[in-house]
Amino acid sequence: MNVSDPVEVAEVARARASAQDAQIDEKTDHKLSLTPSIEEVPPASKEAGVSSAAYEDDHSHLQRQFPSDDDFKHLRRIAGDIPWTAYTVAFVELCERFSYYGTTAVFVNFIQRPLPEGSTTGAGYDHSNPGALGMGQQASTGLTLFNAFWSYVMPLAGAYMADQYWGRFRTIMFSIAAALLGHIILIVSALPPVIAHPNGAIACFSIGLLIMGVGTGGFKSNISPLIAEQYREEVPYIKTLKNGNRVIVDPAATISRIYLYFYMMINIGSILGQVSMVYAEKYVGFWLSYFLPTVMYLGCPIVLFFCRNKYHLVKPTGSVYTQAIRLWKLAMKGRWSLNPARMYVSPFAVVCWWHFTDPRSWKKNPKPFWDSVKPSALGRDRPQWMTFDDEWVDEVSRGLKACKVFLWYPLYWLAYNQMINNLTSQAATMRLGGVPNDIINNLNPLSLIIFIPIMDKLIYPGLRRMGIKFTPLKRITAGFFFAGSGMICATVTQYYIYKIGPCGKEANYCLDELNQHSDISVWVQTLTYVLGGISEIFASVTSLEYAFTKAPKNMRSLVQAVALFMNAFSSALGQALVSLSEDPLLVWNYTVVAILAFVGGIGFWLTNYKLDKQEDALNNLPASRYGGDNPDPKLDEESVRQ
Repeated sequence: MNVSDPVEVAEVARARASAQDAQIDEKTDHKLSLTPSIEEVPPASKEAGVSSAAYEDDHSHLQRQFPSDDDFKHLRRIAGDIPWTAYTVAFVELCERFSYYGTTAVFVNFIQRPLPEGSTTGAGYDHSNPGALGMGQQASTGLTLFNAFWSYVMPLAGAYMADQYWGRFRTIMFSIAAALLGHIILIVSALPPVIAHPNGAIACFSIGLLIMGVGTGGFKSNISPLIAEQYREEVPYIKTLKNGNRVIVDPAATISRIYLYFYMMINIGSILGQVSMVYAEKYVGFWLSYFLPTVMYLGCPIVLFFCRNKYHLVKPTGSVYTQAIRLWKLAMKGRWSLNPARMYVSPFAVVCWWHFTDPRSWKKNPKPFWDSVKPSALGRDRPQWMTFDDEWVDEVSRGLKACKVFLWYPLYWLAYNQMINNLTSQAATMRLGGVPNDIINNLNPLSLIIFIPIMDKLIYPGLRRMGIKFTPLKRITAGFFFAGSGMICATVTQYYIYKIGPCGKEANYCLDELNQHSDISVWVQTLTYVLGGISEIFASVTSLEYAFTKAPKNMRSLVQAVALFMNAFSSALGQALVSLSEDPLLVWNYTVVAILAFVGGIGFWLTNYKLDKQEDALNNLPASRYGGDNPDPKLDEESVRQ
């Protein structure tokens, strides 16, 4: 298929719609009457994951007109309506993020700052900063980076269990149980008798981090696909508005809207958790800052349990990962060898991921990389394990392209992670005016809460009306540049902290030993956090959207986990910069991160601009009918709910 040809893209979209109708016809034995351009939406089958009554309420007597190639060229695209079940999933995410960010918001002070004089709980009240273990900025930066690393490695395990064995719903519930146990251990680490023994407290704290990270990882890789799966439309269709204008209701635009508001709920939970817990640590103690998020977290299993019969759930698919690996190995046959004499490809091509997904990079075997291993192409030579169809091969190819896109993200997350450690420490050295230093970073979620509706209601629709295609890859590129700009602001701020501060480049010594601050208002950090928030809308939100829309249906958790794993990789890179996370090297720390963000943005676009031209084609691939090999046939959607 020529992905740059809009006519062919339109044909593929119509073919995909027809194929979906044919699949449902086969299951329901229901013959539909069709007109040349109008297709009636078929009734939902039991396998759809929603009750037939609920489906009929929303879709009865509805006819859909699918866009022609001319429609794709000239009609404006809009987002569809978000189902109410998606909002319940978003509320669950709000509760989880309240607990996570409420807890992690106080990590820096808990680890870095010493126990205030006369305090047994770590509360600093109005005369000093809260603290507990007094291990310094390097220790706090290292442990917070490890927490981020661990929490974003574990999604790979959570995705594996969800896609292969348990399904997303069960995996989420098991992950919640693990996270609750981790939260309880953190509470123990912050009790006054435990804080009195810093070595024991840090050991208990570390165990809590490990267990909580297991739960966080399993939750994160599955909650994002779950919310988008509540929207059932997969094919663009034409809708006539009340003013008579014809528009295309684009599922991709709807998924983008879902993730925008999903991310807004994340940040509502974040800001509520962080603000309240910062004051809890300041006036009561760290034990309360760990206890209240645990209570809030209990809202997650309660909401999920009561809504379990309303969700559209996708059953696990057994050995689908094995099938994907076998498929890739078969495609690589004759194209790569450990013997250099058999390789006609440069060493650079061997180590670059994008060459594994670009058939033009392989010189030895001239056959198309993925087309050559489709079942239809192999014919009688088709291996016995190849139980999938041609369309699934295309979906796997698309999923690998998405994984390639995420490879630049560690440089983006490197800038983002400054907000959870070094910028909090930077705020403590500035003139606070009675505001806790670890409350300032809430300017980031606040900016997101403000700008997400603006993007959804004004910016994105305005660009579509003007015919500007602000595609996911263009948005991600913009996100890199906004993140780099935010780090430039942090660099300038740190420079003036050193220049104006009473102790010069020993700002943290001044704070800890002399209780003196640089005479710069902490609100100077506003621009850094606002630019970071806008960058998240473009880069982070879009990564969720891109992972969902480009992954095979039975591998969505895995592709989402790969996207999240880039944050873990970034945390590992951040460990290499820990030596810069102390005076007098903090200016260099922010400078290096800013440069890397801009380099990442440039590199991202140069390696993906051709893929950007394929956006519509990739979104409208014919749907595969391959469901994998369920290891437990009884583990279907109905049994999951019981």
